Amino acid sequence: MRIKTHKTPERLEQVRIDDVAAEGKCLVRTAEGVVFVENREGGPVVAPGDVVDIRITNRKKQYREGVAEKVYQYSEVRAEPFCQHFGTCGGCKWQHIRYDEQLRFKRQQVIDHLTRIGKVTLPEIQPILPAEPMRYYRNKLEFTCAEGRWLTQAEVQSGQVFDQRTVGFHVPKRFDKVLPIVHCHLQPDPSNAIRLAFADYASRHNLSMYNLKTHTGYLRTLIIRTASTGQVMVTLQVAQDHPETLHQLLTFLQNQFPEITSLNYIINTKKNDTYQDQEVITFAGTPYIEERMEDLVFRVGPKSFYQTNSQQAYHLYRIAREMAGLTGSDRVYDLYTGTGTIALFVARQAKEVVGIEYVATAVNDARVNAQVNGITNTTFLAGDMKDLLTEQLFDRYGRPDVVITDPPRAGMDEAVTQQLLEAGPERIVYVSCNTATQARDLNLLDEKYEVVAVQPVDMFPHTHHVENVVLLRKK
Repeated sequence: MRIKTHKTPERLEQVRIDDVAAEGKCLVRTAEGVVFVENREGGPVVAPGDVVDIRITNRKKQYREGVAEKVYQYSEVRAEPFCQHFGTCGGCKWQHIRYDEQLRFKRQQVIDHLTRIGKVTLPEIQPILPAEPMRYYRNKLEFTCAEGRWLTQAEVQSGQVFDQRTVGFHVPKRFDKVLPIVHCHLQPDPSNAIRLAFADYASRHNLSMYNLKTHTGYLRTLIIRTASTGQVMVTLQVAQDHPETLHQLLTFLQNQFPEITSLNYIINTKKNDTYQDQEVITFAGTPYIEERMEDLVFRVGPKSFYQTNSQQAYHLYRIAREMAGLTGSDRVYDLYTGTGTIALFVARQAKEVVGIEYVATAVNDARVNAQVNGITNTTFLAGDMKDLLTEQLFDRYGRPDVVITDPPRAGMDEAVTQQLLEAGPERIVYVSCNTATQARDLNLLDEKYEVVAVQPVDMFPHTHHVENVVLLRKK
């Protein structure tokens, strides 16, 4: 007979948290290598400088993972979290760290990535541009309606029976559990009021919510967009076609919140909540809201991409435009142009701008926005970047003097980087939301280009995310 033995979990006692790492985790350096410490509900939330006990949860070849069990000494970089959902909700994971320290960590992340991955000669990296405001800065939030409410440890221990229907955010690593949100500090009014009134109406009228396991239920998502112009868009996604129920709910929102200028709905019978391939029907108001940036107006529809921090987006684009050094006679290529925001923002300082984007609906938005603003020197093309950015394109539209590129988190395809080297613009402005992939691409571009300016920008306070703008000049 084989006797089972229980191995005592590996623990590290009274160790100091050294730094922050990717995805908001913390890091401890030991003689055996690094340990990544993840904050989990129910356990202590740690910050650099804390002295803690760590229980190892996973051992990999080159590192270990763990969670804190006890804090002996708190760091001086700490701040008091301002949100009641902190520690359970997956957003704003750094609100327990002072904002000046958040900025320091983010700038260091940029330096580390560009140095260790990019391995290119760098100028002095500028201080990170802080965000203002630091709360209520997002212009879009998507709330999940679910039959699968997440219960906190305190709620479980209370023994109380809770309604499983809820409206809120997914709990990290749990696709089927949603945390009910009482107050979110990310989006300005009337976002919280709309969500709470919607949830209350659904409860009072016993409306079912979508079950992500059984794929049953009615209400799916509530998407709220707020604009710097004061306009508000609400888009409700439901799983079944119940015209009378839907009409009554939308009429309630319309009457309760006259500030909603665009009220829409989507009937999505698929098993997932993605709606880019679904029809959006406008119930009341206009099918878009408007954002303003300098003297430009951008129409933002339910499916449109627009930087989620409008105020910082302006500073990001302003920096990119300044780095581009446009003289009025330049031909600019704007890669991954999205809805053409950067292309249109620089168009009046350029001779002509060619914007390229994979998503066809985004290109349509870009063309509409060009027309709305009376801008006639832009051309927007839809297609895969590596297939479009060719000699044939240059023969038709001319070679670029300046390239502005703002790729997704995965960075640029290696083929696109090679095509940039062959195109040979005088300047490349590289805007990135992921400095690790940006650094990788800079390493490839180093063959013909030198980095002459680096400007980090904080778009998302209280998170580990950082944007970075780099100017490259032909050697």
